[in-house]
Amino acid sequence: MLALYSYPGLFGVADNNPFGLKVFAFLRLAGLPFSHHHIFDSRQAPHGQLPYIDDDGTLVGDSSAIVAHLVGRHRLSIDSGLSAPQRIQAFCINRVLDDLYWSMSYSRWKDDRYWPAFRDAVLRTHPTVSAEEMDAARAYNFERYRYQGIGRYAPEEAYKRGLDDLRAVAGMLENGPFFFGASPTSIDASIYGFVANILFYPIDTPLREYVVSQPGLALHCQAVHDHVMGAAAPG
Repeated sequence: MLALYSYPGLFGVADNNPFGLKVFAFLRLAGLPFSHHHIFDSRQAPHGQLPYIDDDGTLVGDSSAIVAHLVGRHRLSIDSGLSAPQRIQAFCINRVLDDLYWSMSYSRWKDDRYWPAFRDAVLRTHPTVSAEEMDAARAYNFERYRYQGIGRYAPEEAYKRGLDDLRAVAGMLENGPFFFGASPTSIDASIYGFVANILFYPIDTPLREYVVSQPGLALHCQAVHDHVMGAAAPG
């Protein structure tokens, strides 16, 4: 059976990493049976990153590569109704979300105002994780942020970047309930992966304050969440 390996959930969200939640939601929306394995150690994963899948012996990492692989190998029709301009729009949104990741991650690990609440939630929800491991992960993320560049930003600069990304997505949402109308497509899984990891976290970062203030984003997130979590449970 197809297996998804990703980080554990938090605050009722199936994966506390937006890329893992994106793949989880895609699999549920596409109706593919799969088993879901929550892990913390990514050293055995392709590229050393989560999520990844094991599709009958084929290991695939990177959320966008996973979606492309699944669509091709399993002949999925989830995006078959999209026009060429819609496919280009979805591609661009995915790139915006890739950028949003850094501001979101910054709010959890880098910002001293929100780090304690995030750390304590992980420790409370996952007793196998130690405070020392969380501190080590934080130090590792500090290095990632420094090399990427956002670690050199002041908090207001880091959040401005993320808020610009969220505004771009919110500005393209129409009447829904899904991004391109009445039926979900893969871009709904992508947007949900990020917005759910902001909206459902009771930590009032500037990113969450913005999402809460945007009915379109919140309603889209809830619609996808209800659809995904109401689907048949993965095997």
